[in-house]
Amino acid sequence: MKLLAKGAAFLLTGLTAVGLLLFLPAGTLHYPNGWLLLGILFLPMLLMGAVLFIRDRSLLEKRLQMKEQQSEQKGIVALSGLMFLAGFVLAGLDFRFGWFPLPKAVSVIAAVVFLAGYAMYAEVLRENAYLSRTVEVQEEQKVIDTGLYGIIRHPMYTATLLMFLSMPLVLGSVFSLIVFLAYPVIIVARLKNEEQVLAAGLKGYTDYQKKVKYRLLPFIW
Repeated sequence: MKLLAKGAAFLLTGLTAVGLLLFLPAGTLHYPNGWLLLGILFLPMLLMGAVLFIRDRSLLEKRLQMKEQQSEQKGIVALSGLMFLAGFVLAGLDFRFGWFPLPKAVSVIAAVVFLAGYAMYAEVLRENAYLSRTVEVQEEQKVIDTGLYGIIRHPMYTATLLMFLSMPLVLGSVFSLIVFLAYPVIIVARLKNEEQVLAAGLKGYTDYQKKVKYRLLPFIW
């Protein structure tokens, strides 16, 4: 029951925060793109949370752990938070004042890309039972080198790239997209530190780095 309450609080807190950041700047609840984002973001989250609660509660507990132990990661998490705050507020203001409206087709295509990223994220959760939200080496953790991990070393971050870069387009805001373009830079900084932690503390990780060359995007990086 404690885990269930923690998961429910996480979901409701996120839903409330994102809703306020979108609809207050928009000055209205009649912001269809805002409702679209809330739906495709939180309904799959609720579904995945329910599946993890039934099948793998230890992994759900890890995904609800937010406190970073690495000092380098704390600054990166703070920058991510500022990016989301600024991006959502700008999207709401963009809708309110009609600065640069995008065609509805753009939002629909972006929503499909977002859901594809979510599906990839779900697959990563299925493949890797050690997938903590924070950067750490867990007790008895093993290197995963099959499935998506046989192609790139950090498929979860690739999934979040698809999701987060499509978010502002779901919201129909070019100005929000400009802010969210900071995410690839943020994720590269996070990855570099995370790989140092894993190479130092996870047995077999340096061999895995030699086996799977690409970190984030096949044939690119």
